[in-house]
Order: sequence, then structure tokens, then C-alpha cells
Amino acid sequence: MDVGLKGKTVLVTAASQGLGFATARAFAREGARVMLASRSETALADAVKLIQSETDNREVAFTVADVTDGTAIDRLFDRVEDVFGGVDVLINNTGGPRAGTFDSVSDTDWQNAFDLCLLNIVRCTRRALPHMRANKWGRIVNFASSSIKQPLDNLILSNAFRAGIVGLSKSLALELAADNILVNVLGPGRIATARVQSLDAMRADKLQTSVDEVRRLTEQNIPLGRYGSPDEFAAMAVYLGSAANGYTTGQSILVDGGLVRAL
Repeated sequence: MDVGLKGKTVLVTAASQGLGFATARAFAREGARVMLASRSETALADAVKLIQSETDNREVAFTVADVTDGTAIDRLFDRVEDVFGGVDVLINNTGGPRAGTFDSVSDTDWQNAFDLCLLNIVRCTRRALPHMRANKWGRIVNFASSSIKQPLDNLILSNAFRAGIVGLSKSLALELAADNILVNVLGPGRIATARVQSLDAMRADKLQTSVDEVRRLTEQNIPLGRYGSPDEFAAMAVYLGSAANGYTTGQSILVDGGLVRAL
């Protein structure tokens, strides 16, 4: 199935590993021009080399950027425009903020989480919109968390700002629909990434058990009975960010194997 991505430029942030890397690779497989961004030059270079070798797509590049820095975001978009032209598909992805309860996080933690989880989406979207509006076509997919439907224990910062992503995205979907720019939120459940492994390790330490036991207990609550793979998550990101999606906007979708019971 041709999803209409050949010749489109895709920017994926936090793309050197995990969900971002899997998503960048999936877009490259569809023939898109893909720019990866993250803070580690070494990890990015390795990621681009791997994607090019696996997909035979040479229009894959990277830019080092800390998306909590507005000046770095401007440099990132300047680089994308120089190499590939303006961004047609924007995948806003970041790592998660620090774990903790309300009483354990400081004002600095709140500010850092705001910069990481929400303000960077505002800034990246602002830079992407002129090109999308000029072409009357664009796709924005904002990665969040299953906490957009059901708060997660010990993740007060994530719970607060992921909900903010939903509010922002819904508002943008309404404002940008006339320009055929579709905006959606995609939330992972228990996807087998380093972030989830870290959270499982924290829970294992708290319960004084093994990480394998934590995973086994968690999988008992997932109707599909297992953690998802990054590629399974990326497949949904590609659909939402492609021409195959012509009528889905303003939605918050989970890829979670049925874990969250909320409507």
C-alpha cells in the first residue's frame, strides 16, 4: 500500500533510540526524506547508518538538537530546510520527565518538564506551520503516554504535561483543519523501550523483586498478554503522519494492547 510519503520530509525528534528511532526507520521504509534529531551526535550517526543500511534510503540525515532550547530548535529547522526543504510531517517526541510524586518534585523539575514535554512542541509546531500552510498539507503527531487516558503512579510530571499535549493538539486540530493540517496524539502503553525498562527497574526496586517479575505481573493486566514492540507503535505513527490518513484529526490514540480500560 502506497501511503503517499515519497517526496515528503519528515522530522522526528528524540530519534536516536526507542520509539523515535523506530518511527524514523518506519518513515524511511516508506520512501520519505527523514531528519532525525536528538542530543547525541554519536547515537544519531549510528541510527542514520543503520536506517540507511536497512531501508536503502539515502535521504536520511540527522541534526544534533536539544529541543528544550529554543535557539537549538531554530537551528534544527534551518538545517532541515537547507537539506530537504520545509517539514511536511512533524513527529514531536521527547524522553519522559523525571519520575516522582507531587511532594518529591521541585519547581525546577516542573519547569524542566514543561520545557521538555510541552514548550518544545509549541516551538517546533510554530516553525513547521509556514511550510505546511503554504502547501495546504501537513501532518503533526505528538507522542505522549497512556497517562493521557489514565494517570500513572509516581509520574506526576508526565501526567500533568501529557494532558497538556492533548489540550494543545485538540486546539491545533481545530485551528489548522482548514489548511489540511491534521494533528493527533499518540500514546504508548507498555512498549519494550529503555524508558519502560527503567520504570520497571524502579518498581522492582520498590517492591524488592526482579525486573522480570515486574514485567510478568504487568503483562497479566494487558489483554494481549505482552509488551508491544517499537515497530508496532511506529506503524500507527506512520499512518497518522501519512496521506493514507485523510480524515483523522484531533484524536488521542493509545497503542497499548488494551491495557487502559478508560473510554
